[in-house]
Amino acid sequence: MRRKIFIWGSLAVVAIAAILGALYARVIPGLSSARTEPPAAETILATWLLHQSVPFGDKMSANPAPDASDAAAGKELYRQKCETCHAYDGGGKTPIGSNEFPRVPTLRSAAIAATPDGELFYHIRNGIRNTGMPAWDLPDQKIWQLVSYIRNLPQVAQMTPGAADASSAAPPTQPHYVGSAACKSCHENVYARWSKTRMANVVRDPREHPDAFLPDFSKPDPLLTFTKDDVALIYGSRWKQRYFKKVGDDYFVFPAQWDVAHKIWRRYFVPNGADWWAPLYPPDNFQRPSSALCDGCHSVNFDIATKTKTEWNVGCERCHGPGEAHVKKPTRDTILNPARFDYVHASDTCIQCHSQGQPLKNPIQGKYYDWPVGFDVGKNLADYWKLEEHKLGETTFTHFPDGTGHKNRMQGNDFVDSLMYARGVTCFSCHDPHGGDNVAMVRKTGNALCLDCHGPNAQAGPHASTIEAHTHHKAGSPGNECIACHMPKIEQTIADQNVRSHTFHFVTPGDTDALKIPNACNLCHTDKSTEWTKAALESWPDRSPWRMSR
Repeated sequence: MRRKIFIWGSLAVVAIAAILGALYARVIPGLSSARTEPPAAETILATWLLHQSVPFGDKMSANPAPDASDAAAGKELYRQKCETCHAYDGGGKTPIGSNEFPRVPTLRSAAIAATPDGELFYHIRNGIRNTGMPAWDLPDQKIWQLVSYIRNLPQVAQMTPGAADASSAAPPTQPHYVGSAACKSCHENVYARWSKTRMANVVRDPREHPDAFLPDFSKPDPLLTFTKDDVALIYGSRWKQRYFKKVGDDYFVFPAQWDVAHKIWRRYFVPNGADWWAPLYPPDNFQRPSSALCDGCHSVNFDIATKTKTEWNVGCERCHGPGEAHVKKPTRDTILNPARFDYVHASDTCIQCHSQGQPLKNPIQGKYYDWPVGFDVGKNLADYWKLEEHKLGETTFTHFPDGTGHKNRMQGNDFVDSLMYARGVTCFSCHDPHGGDNVAMVRKTGNALCLDCHGPNAQAGPHASTIEAHTHHKAGSPGNECIACHMPKIEQTIADQNVRSHTFHFVTPGDTDALKIPNACNLCHTDKSTEWTKAALESWPDRSPWRMSR
């Protein structure tokens, strides 16, 4: 009996040893590697334990610093303490963050959004054991400011298409357009801001908005051959204002436009050589319909067959797609949101209209169109639109010899050639499409906007101890602004009224001499020559003479 017990016991020991050996061979090797993705069960259990580890009183602590100023104060702390692992946008895609174990959490995720402020404060203060998250010895106010900033991380688009790109984010059905007014009840604050923008008011019916007329029509002028009663639609208000007459089911522009800056009438006619479509239409404004040349970008859901639209102006659905399904079921899955697109599709939301180009197939139903017919933000713009071509060395109505935009509506053409675009910056990284108090709907004024990503002696520049040391202009002066040099007003909209370049490239005086491209220095110092500008730049020790003299 004892012998049997011994034999069975020995067999059991051998079996257990074999099982343990097999487990060792399969599990232990590589177990210490930070590259291994944890099993789902481990993640769920670890997350649950992490939440339970925070005392209830700490978890429920309210943030005493929740406003925008505190979030702004937390930004520099985030840069110093958090950005190395969590990345600029909280995505964790950094050399350290991408290779930590456990993985660095995505601070923009729904899980973090649902985590109470008090719990975030607790983890920043005390760290998280057995992870790369250290404990920070900071005053409470500083930690709360960090929490506030985490709740207001900068908006950036995904670098690659994924589960939230433009195609996969589209609703499963094809809902109808409902108009911007349908968005107001749920998005009241956003709607109120948008409704005051030029995007929402670029086209106005004078019968509904008699105050839209900028000039005094009672004053005679040789160019003024029509009256207010003849005008069916008004386009524009910032640089120029144009007036359209309705003939049948279409609109045609009158041959006079109002120069807003100079308060004078100017002739309006597009001659051959001033736009690609001009030779394809008779030289008569009243044979050049707005349905083909204008209306697609100044309305929502324009139908070229019926010449009908859901609404005039750049309404909500121009950027978010048809909204019927979202009105019926207001969840993120029933509407398109460019903020969740990859960086190409995100910027295409704006490039569809803020660019010079042509449809891939033209003519369409016998007419030549100057807007991407058939495109909406759930599709690929490149399947409907090609940007205006350019040959280096040539000056055209659209481009300077180096490819920089020569006229208005070239923002998209400029931007796709910029380093900013190549790095995944989108149009609405800088502009707030829902509007605001700032000119051009930029998110911040002056250098504050640029300094969100750039800073003195940062890798992204400028490479100087201060902004003033980089610009060689006094603080508060026009020459000390980033946009003065990197976004000069060199692209014509009407007469001497120009809009800013969006290449972010510094045009040198050498470029001006060789290629006739205006440079920022001589745009301000109009009394100086390019030779004076070259000498000034070459005297700055922080400038490369190889770049400034060419």
